[in-house]
Amino acid sequence: MSSNGSKMIVGSEEWCGLPSLGIPAIKARVDSGAKTSSLHAFNMQTFTRNGRVWVSFEVHPVQNSRRVIVRCEAPIVDRRSVKSSSGVSEKRFVIRVPIRIGSESWDVEVTLANRDSMGYRMLLGREAMVDRMLVDPAASFCFGEVSKKDLENMYGGHETVKNGLKIGLLASDPDLYSNQRIMEAGEERGHEMFFLNIKNCYMKLDANTPEIHARGGHILNELDAIIPRIRPSITFYGCALTRQFESIGVYTLNSSAAISKSRDKLFSLQLLFNNGLDIPTTGFANSPIDTRDLIDMVGGAPLIVKLLEGAQGRGVVLAETRKAAESVINAFKSLRANLLVQEFIREADGKDLRCFVVDGKVVAAIQREAAPGEFRANLHQGGTASVVTVTTEEKKLAIKAAKVMDLKVAGVDIIRSRKGPLLLEVNSSPGLEGIENATGKDVAGVMIAAIEKKLEWKRELGVVI
Repeated sequence: MSSNGSKMIVGSEEWCGLPSLGIPAIKARVDSGAKTSSLHAFNMQTFTRNGRVWVSFEVHPVQNSRRVIVRCEAPIVDRRSVKSSSGVSEKRFVIRVPIRIGSESWDVEVTLANRDSMGYRMLLGREAMVDRMLVDPAASFCFGEVSKKDLENMYGGHETVKNGLKIGLLASDPDLYSNQRIMEAGEERGHEMFFLNIKNCYMKLDANTPEIHARGGHILNELDAIIPRIRPSITFYGCALTRQFESIGVYTLNSSAAISKSRDKLFSLQLLFNNGLDIPTTGFANSPIDTRDLIDMVGGAPLIVKLLEGAQGRGVVLAETRKAAESVINAFKSLRANLLVQEFIREADGKDLRCFVVDGKVVAAIQREAAPGEFRANLHQGGTASVVTVTTEEKKLAIKAAKVMDLKVAGVDIIRSRKGPLLLEVNSSPGLEGIENATGKDVAGVMIAAIEKKLEWKRELGVVI
């Protein structure tokens, strides 16, 4: 060990141990720019023991892996507001535990936060270093490395035991980030997860023995719940499968009726407006003869033209002049395409909000900004996402929109205008990548928790060793 007087010299990253939590080794980022130390934690729950408030939580101690889970418990010493690296303040539990680095050991205060999207599962802040450490930013692991084999020996018995629910993910692409995260989130909570490719599923309609099969003849009737994530191009068949699951008593996180409503853009806007929710002024007509009046309805050019069947920003055009608007509308009409025209909210400046609603709560929110040269925020077309604080009015709007559409899980898109927040769209299969990466929140885990709540399933102590 290097030293300077009585102080340890540490690198920019070091292996630590938290023996009282059952964590023999965890890689930590040493950051003197951060005041407080932080530990990755999820599934946090408070309870009382001997008159004190404790918190139970789970940790993924191995970097870039969710396979290993350690269950921990510790007394709460505080709950304080901490500003994350993205600049957003959040309330975090604070615990005080012994930390071991090399041969040295001392007590440190640690805040608990979900750090799955961070590079390190632990951050060592300057409060833990005072009078003990000097940091050499060019060095790493001054007290030795921990090999992959060492980690396997340490954590070989700390893997999830699957004795929970049987949950199917009804989708198309197993490699999609959102689908992978949902599968991981279910597995790490002890559930048995099944990826069900929509195209490989088929059903038997029978009054006595209705069934759903996966390719190869596997019967899926014994599942407890289904998470439908249906591409717009296969809405009809995906909703038919979802209805079949509903008919045999399998809980579906989003119902087939709710998904169908959300996919009909005109119908969904009518539902939202009829329930007192503000939307941009919108026009719809069947005949090209009515194009001019349609343009006047929404205040003239510039205006937005949207195909009803468009998805992920495709089929959305900005017509900057009246002549351009007439040309675009008539061109779409000549192809017998159904479309909407909508007022252009200039003051939004290519930005909108995505509020992720689960079970009647906004669990995460981001601001999406259009790529240079684009008029509409879209992460699939080079747009960017950043953390945003949404107003109480915007939260209420998002929650009510999801409720009107009967969606347990919804991505609600809102645009800020001079008239106040306006609803753009309600998505029944919102993507997780942009919002999880920007906010650092475990949105997939919240979705699984919503199923647990509905089915009244509770994790038994000892499920995770």
